[in-house]
Amino acid sequence: MIELDYAALDATPLASEPFAHVVVPHFVPPVALRAVLADLPSLGKRGSFPLDAVTLGPAAEALMGEMQGERLRAAIGRKFGLVLGGAPTMVTLRAWTDERDGHIHRDSTAKRVTVLLYLNPAGDEAWMRQEGCLRLLRGPGNLDDYAVEVAPVDGTLLVFPNTPEAWHGHKVFCGQRFSVQLNYMTTDAKARSELRRHRLSAFMKRLRRVA
Repeated sequence: MIELDYAALDATPLASEPFAHVVVPHFVPPVALRAVLADLPSLGKRGSFPLDAVTLGPAAEALMGEMQGERLRAAIGRKFGLVLGGAPTMVTLRAWTDERDGHIHRDSTAKRVTVLLYLNPAGDEAWMRQEGCLRLLRGPGNLDDYAVEVAPVDGTLLVFPNTPEAWHGHKVFCGQRFSVQLNYMTTDAKARSELRRHRLSAFMKRLRRVA
């Protein structure tokens, strides 16, 4: 079991600038976050890893279970006025970024809602230099034209529907940067294709570990 701060999620007002989103600091409370960090794999390389491609300790397993659970689904649906019942979920874990990451983008149209959970301690000086801090942008042309910046620390939760205006990115950060990405997917062929691609990626990563 792991206790997440659903009350804070419910109480946090929905923001609209530059697009609809909600940010909840300490969604994973400090004691629980320490236990989760101790239970995460080092991974040692960049990339998004499906959960069945990694080995997690009990606290991290409990967190991933909550992320895919009905309580979070219902809370996000209420917050954004969305019907998410029956939407497939896709969850990936990321541990490292480098100069190839952070470019301005929108998420795939197969993803209805993006949920990001940041698990890093706040003390890294890189976060103070704004490296690796996700920026919600007013458009696709300029990384400095942002309305909100979210440091990837202390169990912060960020949620936004994947709209045509949902441009985001971050300054380059090279190093360990733990994040969990949950997506509520559409049910069309494109979504099914993306889910298959991630399952194939998980299989290939398992093969490389065995080799």
